[in-house]
Amino acid sequence: MKLAYYPGCSLHSSSVEYDISTRKVCGALGIELVEVKDWICCGSSPAHQYDDLMSVALPAKNLALVRETGDLKEICAPCASCYSRLKVTQQRLEDEDLRKDVETVIDSAYPEDIEVLHILDVITEKTGIDAVSEKVVKNLSGLKVACYYGCLMTRPPKVTGKKRFENPTQMEMLMDALGAEGIDWNMKTFCCGAAFALTQTDVVLELTKKILADAESAGADVISVGCPLCHANLDGRQGQINKKFDTDFHIPIFYFTELVGLALGIEAKNLGILKHITDVKQFLNERAPV
Repeated sequence: MKLAYYPGCSLHSSSVEYDISTRKVCGALGIELVEVKDWICCGSSPAHQYDDLMSVALPAKNLALVRETGDLKEICAPCASCYSRLKVTQQRLEDEDLRKDVETVIDSAYPEDIEVLHILDVITEKTGIDAVSEKVVKNLSGLKVACYYGCLMTRPPKVTGKKRFENPTQMEMLMDALGAEGIDWNMKTFCCGAAFALTQTDVVLELTKKILADAESAGADVISVGCPLCHANLDGRQGQINKKFDTDFHIPIFYFTELVGLALGIEAKNLGILKHITDVKQFLNERAPV
């Protein structure tokens, strides 16, 4: 399987471990990722608040660049925000007048036949959970995982096409295939506050505290995510939350690709896991010594 790969800004900076683990896992599963040549920022959270045309033109340009990357019809975007902006743009450009305006801005024809996929879709649907299970060499038996989707991996459903947008089970099924247990909990699609971390930190601390508390009360050993902003808030804010609310959270937060990588026998140091803020050493000592 060969796909165009759009890492986006976060995977080349603050969430580089997501990029590392995605590439390693795809390599182990026989998925060839071809990074989109000369890709640009998708606009993420700010663009659609600043200029509507720009917010559509940026993702459209990246989709147009797929044509220059090769004869590829599918693009994989691991970042939930990038994935969402690409999907929203495809829906918006069903409007012929807007499409003409965008094509003028990007100086390219907009390709209408590109399928946009999150890396979770690639692994669970294109490769298939059974195929992943067959390659497991380090069973994650006994590990209880709270699978966290956040806002954008499944919503809005008219954009993502997800039927189980409020109670998705894709990641849980994948964790089960690794030998772990995707537990039942309440906050799997609850908002973490995302980019409000920069402007209204207290809001993010309150929201993130609720997510961590629910995962802990449900018996989770770890939380798995598929979004850089979600990971940043859940992994990086636990110290602040403990100080503000007198809590004692020390829950390891993993990109789901990192857990898949461990189960496939890839060493933790080769998955970028040691870049996490919340300590994962105890987990690694028990599960995957570095």
